[in-house]
Amino acid sequence: MPTPKPAAAHPLGARLLDRIPSLPPGLRSTTARRVLAAALVLLAVVAAYRSDPSRSRVPVIVSATDLVPGSYVTAADLSTTLVDESVVAQGSLTSVDDAVGRTVAGPVRPGEVLTDVRLLGPRLASATLRADDARVVPIRLADPELADLLRAGDVVDVVRAADGDSADDGGGTGIIAEAATVVVVSAAGTGVARREQLVLLALRADAAATVAAASLSDALTVLLR
Repeated sequence: MPTPKPAAAHPLGARLLDRIPSLPPGLRSTTARRVLAAALVLLAVVAAYRSDPSRSRVPVIVSATDLVPGSYVTAADLSTTLVDESVVAQGSLTSVDDAVGRTVAGPVRPGEVLTDVRLLGPRLASATLRADDARVVPIRLADPELADLLRAGDVVDVVRAADGDSADDGGGTGIIAEAATVVVVSAAGTGVARREQLVLLALRADAAATVAAASLSDALTVLLR
């Protein structure tokens, strides 16, 4: 009786087997396979943890519209969004109550995250002058049109044009505060409102007190540096 010939391997199966790489010798043992399986489980847990947005995202307050310097913030101007906590800027506001009713210190675009130095407050003065005793003082310029030339960040000297009463008290014309930084120039109006336009300056505490006192009785102007 003739001996049966062994079945020939299917060529397609051979090609598939050739494509499957064999495990390295170090991973063929049972212990090595268990270690590899444990590592894969650990990677899956880490991936699940990192993909959970509630663990890495925090709420911040953003502008819902264009905010103009000198304007007051309302609840309608704001919205809340979630951002990755690793990119949250220092001083970012996290509550609408922290912003409502405060004055905008500079132009803010829609979607921009609000921080403490974008609104008027002690942190703004300190950040502007990099001094803990910095203060913000408002003045009205003797020539309101000069305010059109000022921008936030300009450095100016404050000059007093004394009237008769201040002259009798020993005051006089001249520089009463140097190197003040313009923080905000309020929106210009017309007529009486034009004369009421305010310029907010950041100064050290002693200079701010001098300027604030002079603004009650004297005409003030500024020299641009």
